[in-house]
Amino acid sequence: MNTVYFPTINLEKTGKNIERLRKARRLTVRDLQSYFGFEQPQAIYKWQWGDCLPSVDNLFALSKILHVPMQEILVENDQDFVLLSYFI
Repeated sequence: MNTVYFPTINLEKTGKNIERLRKARRLTVRDLQSYFGFEQPQAIYKWQWGDCLPSVDNLFALSKILHVPMQEILVENDQDFVLLSYFI
């Protein structure tokens, strides 16, 4: 049996990071709402509150408007999930 460490994303810290990066670029939530073509700003707020993550497409677009690689937006959990596997 092997132990495999599976990395996971910290939603709350990622949300705070999205907000920090947005503010550093002097963008408002409404600016992002317009950029993504959302009718309402709730999706942006949900990202910032850590309720959910952007889709991969939206994460890619967010990285472009924030001028950072996608991996600089995401924040890993301090402790990875441990997966025990008999097949690895």
